[in-house]
Amino acid sequence: MNIHEYQGKQILREYGVAVPNGIVAFSPEEAVKAAKELDTGVYVVKAQIHAGGRGKAGGVKIAKTVDEVREYAKELLGKVLVTHQTGPEGKEVKRLYIEEGSDILKEYYISLVVDRATDRVVLMGSEEGGMDIEEVAEETPEKIFKEVVDPVVGLTGFQARRMAFNMNIPAKLVNKAAKLFLGIYEAFISKDASILEINPLVVTGDDQVVALDAKFNFDANALYRHADIVELRDFDEEDPKEIEASKFDLSYVSLDGNIGCMVNGAGLAMSTMDTINFYGGKPANFLDVGGGATAEKVTEAFKIILSDSNVKGIFVNIFGGIMKCDIIAEGVIQATKQLGLEVPLVVRLEGTNVDAGKKLLNESGLNITSADSMADGAQKIVELVG
Repeated sequence: MNIHEYQGKQILREYGVAVPNGIVAFSPEEAVKAAKELDTGVYVVKAQIHAGGRGKAGGVKIAKTVDEVREYAKELLGKVLVTHQTGPEGKEVKRLYIEEGSDILKEYYISLVVDRATDRVVLMGSEEGGMDIEEVAEETPEKIFKEVVDPVVGLTGFQARRMAFNMNIPAKLVNKAAKLFLGIYEAFISKDASILEINPLVVTGDDQVVALDAKFNFDANALYRHADIVELRDFDEEDPKEIEASKFDLSYVSLDGNIGCMVNGAGLAMSTMDTINFYGGKPANFLDVGGGATAEKVTEAFKIILSDSNVKGIFVNIFGGIMKCDIIAEGVIQATKQLGLEVPLVVRLEGTNVDAGKKLLNESGLNITSADSMADGAQKIVELVG
């Protein structure tokens, strides 16, 4: 789950991390009111979307007067920002963050991520912060430093100071930077985040170390113990199909292909998508119905798949363990009848009650193509769609 920059900064404040003052606005009038409340010489008008690269896309404006704040707010609200993270469709700007300007001397980069290679949280930093950090990572990776955190002792003061020195933060500000690093680590751990990125982290003219941005991503599996974080969810920033899927405990991710997939188990779902690709097809989604799906749940999964107008065929690939093949078959039949399915449907069943499941499908009188294996099913749906 992602949140907006202004929400992330509010969390950082709770952990003693220095951030500029700012106020969220949903209209030009609110933007002007916010600017008057801040009463600073320079204002920063920031588009709030769940994507990086806003600066390069024209989503961050510097205003020197309240009138300029108004004009920039009118320009940005309702605008579709296209960045390297949004894809070509972009994201519509529905809220702004009006922030006081900062006297920036130098920009840096700092982040915390869960590193699968070490199974640890890793603090990463670089003195090459700002809009071109992706190029730095690709062209000069030696400029990015890492501190692997021991989960028992957490991020130590020594590690935080070493990172500050490696990033070439001025010696007189190393302790301030280290304190900030320890603060963001506490926020990261306490809130069960999976990513916390500050780009840029800045040193200011009055010798402060300030987080000028805040990007949070949270572990969805831990949200049950963070009601305060769940309240920050912005449904306008999420795919409506993914929102609907979450209501039925379905794991769904929308993709850009035309073959809808319904599978049980994340690993099998990934393998199914790979196999479809191997035979020249393109998956329209990742959809894991889980191990305890009912016929009703399968029907809802079909509805979500078919709500994507790009879907020209569906491949159901089920390996029955806890999930029984006859239950899946009942759900497929129920969904096909209820929705008046018109696109090709290929079903591969294997495992518990597989014979009963296949018998139900064969006797349903519906236009369902059976498959004997994952490869056979992938090949058939690609041919039918093609």
